[in-house]
Amino acid sequence: MGKIVLSLIAALSISALSTSAGEIKLYQNANGQVFTTPATDRTDIDMISLSGAKKSITIVDNKSPDFLLGKQTHINMKFIADDNSDMWLKAGVRIQGTFENVSTNYKSDVNKDTSILDAYLRRVRFEVSAGFNKWTSFVMDIRNDKANFEDKGEQSFNVGDAYVKIKKPFNTSLVNFKLYRAKIDISRSETVKSARVIAYDRPKVADEAAQYITHNRRGTNIQAYGDWEKKIHYQIATGDGVYSGKMKDAAGAKLSKQTKDDVTQNSFFYGGKIVLSPFDGWEETKRTETYFAQGKHFEIGAAYWASDHINYDDGTVAQKIDHTLTNLEMSAHYKGLFVQAEYFQFDGVVKAWHSTEIGKSSGWYITSEYVIEELNYLAPFVRYESWDKFKGADGYDYTATTAGVNWYLKGNSIKAGLVYQTENYGTELDQGERTVSTVRLTSQFFF
Repeated sequence: MGKIVLSLIAALSISALSTSAGEIKLYQNANGQVFTTPATDRTDIDMISLSGAKKSITIVDNKSPDFLLGKQTHINMKFIADDNSDMWLKAGVRIQGTFENVSTNYKSDVNKDTSILDAYLRRVRFEVSAGFNKWTSFVMDIRNDKANFEDKGEQSFNVGDAYVKIKKPFNTSLVNFKLYRAKIDISRSETVKSARVIAYDRPKVADEAAQYITHNRRGTNIQAYGDWEKKIHYQIATGDGVYSGKMKDAAGAKLSKQTKDDVTQNSFFYGGKIVLSPFDGWEETKRTETYFAQGKHFEIGAAYWASDHINYDDGTVAQKIDHTLTNLEMSAHYKGLFVQAEYFQFDGVVKAWHSTEIGKSSGWYITSEYVIEELNYLAPFVRYESWDKFKGADGYDYTATTAGVNWYLKGNSIKAGLVYQTENYGTELDQGERTVSTVRLTSQFFF
């Protein structure tokens, strides 16, 4: 070790004497000795790494496994100001493409059966964030999802996330804040970033939860969140309530345009979630569904959310409804095996918009993936979903079975997938009893 240190000092001294204004180039052999000239058995030394200085532009996740196309990237490219390392800018893109065949078999009338080929952009997003100081940052994205889906054309861009994050203002991970358009944790699957989910289309029961309390689970709100040694995580929030354009009755029918204009809500939503990682060494450190056979975690969680005093008048019925949502979750992974399950209960479900009958709905899903490192991170997965859209009544059942395989070519930065899904709709659901079979080819580019 002493010889190595002396050789490094000598090399630096020689470089300082021989280099007036140029870059210092140093080389190291297999024994750790340092030289000022290159050779076949010597490799470059990164002087920035030696000095401990921060790089001004970063993108590669150095902790990532080595995939077929290299290491995956971090979420967006980060540019750090040279004169203030607490100020930075991140920018990145996400694009998910889908080619699919959807076959629908109607039980009541085979003449209505359809088979449709479709190609569309499942998600197109430009993401940007900025750090103002060591406590405060801003995150937002502009998105155009499902462009060219079915007969919807090019769609239009809109704002997704748009929030100010205040991190550790009291120097503890127990207290952090987000303001404005940030996700509330009504579901683990819905909270995980879509670039990190196993299947691009989340369970339908989870999608319903995303609209049941606030618009797209991120209506303008204020929230506090934090963790205690990664053992206990919590979130509490309050803010803007439901959006009439996303409200559905038990059958899945939306409000008419005229009725939507007559929907009002006289309160903010409120609620919270708590997540526990009870076992030492199995703590959950980030919300994701893709672990690439690295490490292990186990967690369980529960949430309660309420969105009260929703008033609507469809011309025949005028009434007030109170939405409440209970969510239970569990997820775990050990090396290549990942398992996740959730349960949802909805109170305040309208059986039909022209009816005064209000009841409950409940559903659950379980999903699992196995990552095969030896096959260049090929990962087969399965998911089963069951949802009773109006408890105590026949014909309101929905089930879905999904199986597929993902290929993580560069982690989540570049991946492709093949999915097969079968959905069964009950007799009372919108469009009636039917079976929908889908074959889907997916891809993602994200950095």
